[in-house]
Amino acid sequence: MNSTLISRFPHLRQDFAASLVVFLVALPLCVGVAVASGVPAELGLVTGIVGGLVTGLMRGSSLQVSGPAAGMTVLVFEAVEEFGLPVLGVLVLAAGVLQIAMGLLRLGRYFRAISVSVVEGMLAGIGLVLIAGQLYPALAAKAPDSGLGKLAGLPGAFWDAFRDTGALVSLAVCAGTIAVLLLWKHTPAKLRAVPGPLAAVGLATLATLALSLPVATVEVRGLLGSVQPPPLSAFGELAGVGLLGTVAAFTLIASAESLFSAAAVDRLHSGPRTQYNRELIAQGAGNTVCGLLGALPMTAVIVRSAANVQAGARTKASRVLHGVWLLLFAALLPGVLAYIPIPALAGILVHAGAKLVPVRALAALWREHRGEALVLAATAVSIVAVSMFEGVLIGLALAVVKTAWEASHVRLEVVDKGAGPIEAYLSGNATFLRLPKILDSLESLPQDRPVRLELSGLHHLDHACRTALENWAARHSAAGTEPVKLLTAA
Repeated sequence: MNSTLISRFPHLRQDFAASLVVFLVALPLCVGVAVASGVPAELGLVTGIVGGLVTGLMRGSSLQVSGPAAGMTVLVFEAVEEFGLPVLGVLVLAAGVLQIAMGLLRLGRYFRAISVSVVEGMLAGIGLVLIAGQLYPALAAKAPDSGLGKLAGLPGAFWDAFRDTGALVSLAVCAGTIAVLLLWKHTPAKLRAVPGPLAAVGLATLATLALSLPVATVEVRGLLGSVQPPPLSAFGELAGVGLLGTVAAFTLIASAESLFSAAAVDRLHSGPRTQYNRELIAQGAGNTVCGLLGALPMTAVIVRSAANVQAGARTKASRVLHGVWLLLFAALLPGVLAYIPIPALAGILVHAGAKLVPVRALAALWREHRGEALVLAATAVSIVAVSMFEGVLIGLALAVVKTAWEASHVRLEVVDKGAGPIEAYLSGNATFLRLPKILDSLESLPQDRPVRLELSGLHHLDHACRTALENWAARHSAAGTEPVKLLTAA
């Protein structure tokens, strides 16, 4: 039997070992993302299970692993706060159906055309809000609703914590968890066989139990008690503009994060490349199932995917098996979750949020491409100041404007030989964005001299520019000089 299995699945041993590593990485992250999203911890496990057993079985990217992602935490929390937990399933289901439709329409490859600055700005904004939001459970305090409120309230929350022993203990557990995450890579190789997130949460849990620390722990409801398919009445909410905007945000962010993750994972191995449209369909199928179960949305997660590749995975069997281990844990050991300290999970997510803020990349971008750096920063600030959906739209709009501005290079060369007409040559792309510069230069020409304006060097002349040039020519000619000659290509 063993030889038969090996002949059918020649990489089973490598995939089996990799699946255990991914399971151990995914477990604390699934629980942490769920708690931070304001939903039962078990729903994070459900999404991880679906990511392994549904999305993992489908074609697309063979080695990337899907599940609940820190990048969606802020948006899910806002959605649950605004629309309620029963509607979450409707949002995720609708996003999944849209992803499948986009995959079938072969739109997956177009996500690679989204400005990298917008995506990095989106992740940076999410990271900032995530860090600010998770510092409150670390301080045993309630977080304000808005991103700006979270940031503005932190000094007061820290001040109050220094007068509260329980808050200081909670903060110490969070800080200790982060310290373990940062120092784990420096431990002996045998210890590093245990993934950092699991070690950090495990040590925090043991310390809490051994010292009887007064910190909040995860509330356990049981897997069947947490899975609540959305009621039919919740589907009526799709008629609302606000809900449709949130569906669009879920779809855009989950798809972009998954496909950018796929591109990153492809650089980590030499196996089959990602088929983007099929991967989008696979993500959509997973989100559709998650929606029917009332669980969290899923994306491909670069942390789990990188762990999968680095652990030696060769086929999609590793990610499917990781879903099996999550299912067995959720079915047989759900009570273990009740011992996990919430400040430890907050530390995990503060660390994950910090990784989303590309400080070094922003500094390099500022030196080389300041326009891109401004788009990144504006997207991040907009997400913190307004909301996820509006922030992404602002970032996309700025990226389009920046591209249009850079594409509309135009040059005006004036040749004045002292006698005869002044010769002016326009070249490049004349659009309304450069119109003020063009008109300022033309209107500075002497009114008492004839002008010949050569337009044949233009690659593009939009209607606004043409109309403005004709109006300028009429005004210049009205001064009593020889009419301006507009010369175009034959």
